[in-house]
Amino acid sequence: MDSTFKLVVKWSGKEFQVESLSPSDTVGTLKDVIRKLTGVLPERQKLLNLKYKGKTPDDEVHLSAMNMKPGFKIMMMGSLEEEIEAVSLPPEDLPDVVNDFDIPEGEEVDICNREVYLSKITKRISDYKIVERNPPRPGKKLLVLDIDYTLFDHRSPAETGYELMRPFLHEFLTEAYKDYDIVIWSATSMKWIEEKMKLLGVATNPAYKITFYVDYLAMITVHTPKYGVVNVKPLGVIWGKYPEYYSTKNTIMFDDIRRNFLMNPSNGLRIRPFRQAHMNRKTDRELLKLTKYLQKISKVEDLSSLDHRHWERYLSDKHQDGDSKNE
Repeated sequence: MDSTFKLVVKWSGKEFQVESLSPSDTVGTLKDVIRKLTGVLPERQKLLNLKYKGKTPDDEVHLSAMNMKPGFKIMMMGSLEEEIEAVSLPPEDLPDVVNDFDIPEGEEVDICNREVYLSKITKRISDYKIVERNPPRPGKKLLVLDIDYTLFDHRSPAETGYELMRPFLHEFLTEAYKDYDIVIWSATSMKWIEEKMKLLGVATNPAYKITFYVDYLAMITVHTPKYGVVNVKPLGVIWGKYPEYYSTKNTIMFDDIRRNFLMNPSNGLRIRPFRQAHMNRKTDRELLKLTKYLQKISKVEDLSSLDHRHWERYLSDKHQDGDSKNE
């Protein structure tokens, strides 16, 4: 057997040559060499096709025990510390009025038609600049998606950014894109949104396209008698920017916080929060079910006529013709 082990590590679209190992070295030693080449810490590395007796080898296993041929290519997943930190720490430029409370299901807050808030929306339409990533498509409905706890768990411990991603995200977006233009709206900064979409592989996925991102600067504050001043995401900003494409009739928003769509309650669907990703990845099927919901309502002429609180009932056969608000 050769005195040196020559391997290739494929990671993040690049190949790294490993030429300084011997057959007597262990997987742990290999990971340390990979760290020096890529910057990815050993505990963050997932060597996907490296197997010993059909399983992922422990760090103590010797390289010679795995019968790898010279030039064997190891597929690695793993995130750099700065990438994980970038989406794990609160951004510095958030608005001052931020909180995590939500308005209980079924509790109505009648503010969406108040002139003072409609005036704020008019100002956002005038002042807020949208940078299109891809042009709107005539005839498509609009799906507006939150990020944190909707598509991504930004607080759970994880070895890679992939592990913080909600299961079936790319499958969900691929199917949704057939009938809906997709917009990402987060109550964070644009830089924060861009980093997350890059980390999750959403920004460059060839199976679908994001029309544009919207950040916290497009939000407005409203006053509720019970909860005081809160931030909300008024879809009217998008409708005002693109009146020829989108309206209350063809728009639906998914958000884990119900108060975010106080200005457009008929167009909001409160998604179950995706938390504790390290524990719930294997059981979370929310996006699979919502894929079916979007498919079923894609032919509905007026999405605001549906009661999205009962979207799961809509999936049953006896409700497939719709669960209107008047039922």
